[in-house]
Amino acid sequence: MARNTLSRSLHDVGLAAWFGGTLANAVALNPAAGEAGGASDAGRVANAGWDRWTPVNAAAIGAHLVGSVGQLIAHRARVSQQEGVAGMSTVKTLLTAAALGVTAYSRALGKVVSDAGGTPSRSGTKPSKRARAEVAEAQAKLDQLQWVIPALTGALVVVSSYAGEQQRPSEVARGLTAR
Repeated sequence: MARNTLSRSLHDVGLAAWFGGTLANAVALNPAAGEAGGASDAGRVANAGWDRWTPVNAAAIGAHLVGSVGQLIAHRARVSQQEGVAGMSTVKTLLTAAALGVTAYSRALGKVVSDAGGTPSRSGTKPSKRARAEVAEAQAKLDQLQWVIPALTGALVVVSSYAGEQQRPSEVARGLTAR
């Protein structure tokens, strides 16, 4: 079997950045923005951080997707012939689609917040009582979704680890004979 270091690296580094960046922003940036000074400063700081993260996140997601397709092509025989690999691939595909959907929706909500400018906020996702209704609603949704993306991408990390275990020679042999 040929090495496919490039596609594996794109897959893994892209996923690591997607997971780690969104988790770091949820854990650190959003709450820290509340310490920026006044309520308008909190919204401005959070918006600036998320707006800077967006192109990096898009590149990470793109790298992950390119690497995923490369891995699928490289291991297509195992997917069709080794017991359990097609099921794992299906789970990874569904998790990826869910993470992409939530990420895209979160970005759309984030754009609502960002386009509103220095919206009064208690933190990156906690609206103040002075925030406009549509911005406060977007922030309230983002407050919950900020944890969904790392949960989904973290699940992808776990399933990817499982996929790596399926590549052990003993697992390949067992999976091929089980079919």
